[in-house]
Amino acid sequence: MAIGIHADLILHGGRIWCGRAEGSVEAVAVWQGKVLATGGNADILGLKGPQTEVIDLQGRFACPGLIDNHLHLVSTGIAMGWVDATPATAPTLAALTKQISDRAATTPKGGWVRARGYDQVKLDIGRHPTREELDAAAPDHPVLLTRACGHVSVANSMALALSGITEETPVPDGGVIGLTAGRLNGFLAENAQNLVKAAMPEATLEEVIDGIERGGKHLLSFGITSCMDAAVGHVAGFAEIQAYEMAKLSGRLPVRVWLTLLGDPGVSIVEDCWRAGLISGVGDDMLRVGGVKIFLDGSAGGRTAWMTRPYEGEPDNIGVQMLPDETVESIVRDCHDRGYQMACHAIGDGAIEQLITAYEKALAANPDPDRRHRVEHCGYSTPAQNARMQAAGILPAPQMAFIHDFGDSYISVLGEERGMASYPIGTWMRMGLKPSTGSDSPVCSPNPFPDLYAMITRKTGKGTVMDETERLSREEALQAYTEYGAYSQKAEAVKGRLVPGQWADIAVFDNDLLTADPQTILSGTRCLLTLLAGRVVHDAR
Repeated sequence: MAIGIHADLILHGGRIWCGRAEGSVEAVAVWQGKVLATGGNADILGLKGPQTEVIDLQGRFACPGLIDNHLHLVSTGIAMGWVDATPATAPTLAALTKQISDRAATTPKGGWVRARGYDQVKLDIGRHPTREELDAAAPDHPVLLTRACGHVSVANSMALALSGITEETPVPDGGVIGLTAGRLNGFLAENAQNLVKAAMPEATLEEVIDGIERGGKHLLSFGITSCMDAAVGHVAGFAEIQAYEMAKLSGRLPVRVWLTLLGDPGVSIVEDCWRAGLISGVGDDMLRVGGVKIFLDGSAGGRTAWMTRPYEGEPDNIGVQMLPDETVESIVRDCHDRGYQMACHAIGDGAIEQLITAYEKALAANPDPDRRHRVEHCGYSTPAQNARMQAAGILPAPQMAFIHDFGDSYISVLGEERGMASYPIGTWMRMGLKPSTGSDSPVCSPNPFPDLYAMITRKTGKGTVMDETERLSREEALQAYTEYGAYSQKAEAVKGRLVPGQWADIAVFDNDLLTADPQTILSGTRCLLTLLAGRVVHDAR
């Protein structure tokens, strides 16, 4: 206990979970934005001085601020202004097209209408909408409707025309352009979506900053104090780095952000970052350069994740391999040699195999036992691949919200054997692979409660149990959401636990996440208070 120091802030009178190893205490004292001490109410209140702010938790549960270890903060903030096409809002084609029609009615003719969040498996029609259906909803506007995963979109006729896409358009490498009876049906997957996005107005610097601020405040409302932005450069190129720095300097960066740089050929911002001296680790605890990301495949629910076995009912479809082996290995080796951590998208076992192999070769040529290269999503790793990750110090970075939101879709497209085994976080935890978790927002909502529910129960939104052997204990689930998120960002010494010297990033909830019924956690829990560096940044009390 520090002597002669009065705390700036004391939280007491609750159950405060400090970390899996540390357990729970009654009170925490904060000094200069960091944890000063934790312990019993009487001991910690002994650090109270005349200027100390005291917050009585009134029996509530508190824990380290959550770390969403894979989302798209800029896109989350911007997409909050789009049409909500999620199943909760638009469960039927009629409801979906009405949403689009209503938005078109308030948009000047010729202006773009963007929508995101549909899942064809959950739509009443059981398929993707078509361009004709979007034409009927908004005949005077270009429309791009994006699936929840972000890897598949449907464009209407005006959007296709503005993009120059015809039946004769060459299909881009790593892309799909849908045809029905030789005619465009509007379906675009993976790299083919870029043809439409290139025809859209570019986001302005102010729009990007607005997205950062709006998305960050949204995260704080859930008790999330840190995140990884999983593809910086995807919306506005290298200008996103400027937007983040300006947001930070102007006080408009609400959460701590670990920047993952887009590294895909043709759209990479890595060279610009390298010339500016922006390599992994540069920055401070509020805004830091993290890894480099390339996309190796698509999404399982969209049938574009690269599998070694075909999708159900499509014997010729094993998904989309985005890049050849030699390109992946060249990019990984080049970035590894420059000192970058890698955080690459690989969902199917085919993509995971390609990525692990590239990591292993880079590490063999230039050893670094603590580089902590990551496999983003890592949905369908095999036991042999898990063992290789363990041997090489490679970390899985899954989004367990996918089990809740898309688990039944995985079974539908992959069959029960593969679908049930999706995202084996229990296996990774037992192997010591320090799995983190996140939402991939705007793919899923950043709301952490479906994610926690899925880790604890392995249940989908419909109640299907997705291999109960992969369940986590409550403490393990919270560890994935806090300490292991920090670990995969090489930040475990400064955040992720409530111990002296670490940042006082704290979330307070109205239910005890260690004891509440899982259904209550899912649908009956709110974040009441969020603190960043000991400062209240969200208050819903």
